[in-house]
Amino acid sequence: MALIVSIQTKVSDFYRENARDLPWRRPGTTAWGVLLSEVMSHQTPVARVAPVWEEWIDRWPTPAAFAAAGPDEVLRAWGSLGYPRRALRLLECARTLVDAHGGEVPRDVDTLLTLPGIGAYTARAVACFAYGANVAVVDTNVRRVYARAVAGTFLGAPRAGEIDDVAALLPATDGPVFSAGLMELGARVCTAANPACDQCPIIAECAWVAAGRPAPSAGELARRKVQKFAGTDRQVRGKIMKVLREADAPVPQSAIDLVWADAAQRSRALYSLLDDGLAAQDANGYFHLPR
Repeated sequence: MALIVSIQTKVSDFYRENARDLPWRRPGTTAWGVLLSEVMSHQTPVARVAPVWEEWIDRWPTPAAFAAAGPDEVLRAWGSLGYPRRALRLLECARTLVDAHGGEVPRDVDTLLTLPGIGAYTARAVACFAYGANVAVVDTNVRRVYARAVAGTFLGAPRAGEIDDVAALLPATDGPVFSAGLMELGARVCTAANPACDQCPIIAECAWVAAGRPAPSAGELARRKVQKFAGTDRQVRGKIMKVLREADAPVPQSAIDLVWADAAQRSRALYSLLDDGLAAQDANGYFHLPR
């Protein structure tokens, strides 16, 4: 128990002293602002998210304001954040908030989970950081800190029981501060590669350090291999989306043909965008963002 209390205290103090000045952490941020930040930050660095988030909050400060936007407006505003289906799911979410929740973001995890595009992590993050609920918020950074500091291992594949494991670490008070601290620690100190152990506030409690910082197994290294982006269908989709976002009228096939030399891959990427509802084709065969 003393070990857990020490971890709680040191992680919370670390956050209070070292938290990044992210715009959604500032006083006055609404639950809608927190929800936007969590969806935008999924698989996207916060440095890229912050300016887009600020633009969105200025333009659409409430779910009702955002729900009135068109899909083409939303996709243009999303820009190059990546995974643009998230933008359309956010629009669907906002419309559900207006239709079923009086334009308010729910407070509890179970109700948040019923919203379009809101999974377990986001639901818990909104309940915790917007409303102060003392619930475990478990992303990859938290999983990594727990694996090293408590289990003494490298981060493996997701497993059942992780939320319960992290929940057991939560202090009775100031749970949101501790949860944010775990995330900050994993993002900035206990990183996947080259962790800065000499800067870690819980190095004395860390089971991985105590075990001699064992190297990952071959299987763990294989799981950690980052998928390349260059040359993938994702890259081609992004190039096509850029053409559609920047066009003020539907574009012909010839405009899309210019973005990528491989015709088969280009066609596959284009028609996957059509299937995903991220692009549309008019009666003349021209392409545009959905409306």
